[in-house]
Amino acid sequence: MRTHSPKEITRLLVAWSDGDEVALEDLTPLVYEELHRLAHHYMSQERAEHTLQTSALVNEAYVRLVDWKNVRWQNRAHFFAVSAQLMRRILVDFARSRGYKKRGGGIRVQTLDEAALISDEKTTDLVALDEALVALSELDPRQSKVVELRFFGGLTVDETAEVLKVSNATVRRDWRLARAWLHRELAATA
Repeated sequence: MRTHSPKEITRLLVAWSDGDEVALEDLTPLVYEELHRLAHHYMSQERAEHTLQTSALVNEAYVRLVDWKNVRWQNRAHFFAVSAQLMRRILVDFARSRGYKKRGGGIRVQTLDEAALISDEKTTDLVALDEALVALSELDPRQSKVVELRFFGGLTVDETAEVLKVSNATVRRDWRLARAWLHRELAATA
């Protein structure tokens, strides 16, 4: 399988934003693979009997993304940041629609380690994490965005810095502070 550079994906995203439908055809298999990888990562953290399948999550996110006709994609990182936000919304909406309680509904989310983690000791449910991120966004929108990009989007420190137009040091600092704040909030409500 041929690997595709971020620059190639960015070029295709920009061409698609400019109305080039052929670029969308060329882009689709490239981003679909990456979206599937992200969705698989999220779904691997769910309980075994979860009824939403990886492919369904990818398809739902993809359909929503393709419907956004007027988006000016900056680059690959921007696209996957938006994708991460969509997947987060889809999973949280799905959890809520299935009647999961605020805490203890059986949804497991990977903890936030440097690949993306809140606590080594606990897993937390997706609805509780979403509510904590909403609260964090009211206090510090950038820290909340850093968590969303790193945890839900799987972006690296470099990619997160690029999307947010800040330094890598700022991303690392925000990541550390947000993890501590989220850990405290989720522990207090457990």
